[in-house]
Amino acid sequence: MAQHYRITLLPGDGIGPEIMAVAVDVLKVVGEQLNITFEFTEALIGGAAIDATGEPLPAKTLEICRNSNAVLLAAIGGYKWDTLPRHLRPETGLLGLRAGLGLFANLRPATILPQLIDASSLKREVVEGVDIMVVRELTGGIYFGQPRGIFTTETGEKRGVNTMAYTEAEIDRIGRVAFEAARKRRKKLCSVDKSNVLEVSQLWRDRMTQLATEYPDVELSHLYVDNAAMQLLRAPKQFDTIVTGNLFGDILSDAAAMLTGSIGMLPSASLGEKEPGVFEPVHGSAPDIAGQDKANPLAQVLSAAMMLRYGLNQPTAADRIEQAVLKVLERGDRTGDIMSEGMNPLGCRAMGDALIQALSGS
Repeated sequence: MAQHYRITLLPGDGIGPEIMAVAVDVLKVVGEQLNITFEFTEALIGGAAIDATGEPLPAKTLEICRNSNAVLLAAIGGYKWDTLPRHLRPETGLLGLRAGLGLFANLRPATILPQLIDASSLKREVVEGVDIMVVRELTGGIYFGQPRGIFTTETGEKRGVNTMAYTEAEIDRIGRVAFEAARKRRKKLCSVDKSNVLEVSQLWRDRMTQLATEYPDVELSHLYVDNAAMQLLRAPKQFDTIVTGNLFGDILSDAAAMLTGSIGMLPSASLGEKEPGVFEPVHGSAPDIAGQDKANPLAQVLSAAMMLRYGLNQPTAADRIEQAVLKVLERGDRTGDIMSEGMNPLGCRAMGDALIQALSGS
């Protein structure tokens, strides 16, 4: 009996529709192979939603997402919307989606693929074998804390305010996700904070230390965020799983991503407790190459694999997609962002065709 899933597609802006089309084709093929059927529904978010409805996250989009088994997002944003008020920018739609679905945990893998090791800007001996999972808290911290805004002081001077705040429950919730992730990997968890100067980080460290007593098989360590950033570049192989708050995670996950040589290769998963998860590549919308068939669809395809693994509990299908990606890379197929001498240059659509061939065994 076929297993059936409702998937909401959010192509978004820039290269989003191009890379989403490749991911959908791949999902259809692997679904046919494993007797899995997908019901795809497209919805608007980001700049495309602003142009069509005047808001970055229409209520209809959120409703469609809530009624699905998983959400596959491509990319949002672009130069044309950068001058809009903050509440109307594409990024606000993404924050609203995360908050509306209660997606408090962001999983960002940064794995060095052997075929692309020379694409990294760091020396081979530094990055070879790197396999890091960054677990970032997603719905709290300074991006959501109150009060926030730009206020006028008694002297008439403007003052910008953002509040970094976490409750014990919020810290414990993301901490458990991180400990469970570490337990499935190499059983090492590094918690990153700034507890030497921030009270909110003092509470963060206290709660992570307390949680560690429930996971005696996981080795917990702590680093200040500035040292963690330095260590990611100096000796990244020391890390297995990293857990941190929203702001620090935003920065460190991108730093970890670039160890791999191209942000165009990396997927992510945003998970909640009950609502469907959102799965998306970590790169942006790249409006400068949109519509030119130059985009790298592999991060989008790997995001679909993460959707199968973490959102739909279909690890065999996820494995097949990930193996197909490795197969095309081993064959020498490359898009422009990961191109190197002697490799086979492909556009976005041709890379999709190559993936289909790999899935089909040819």
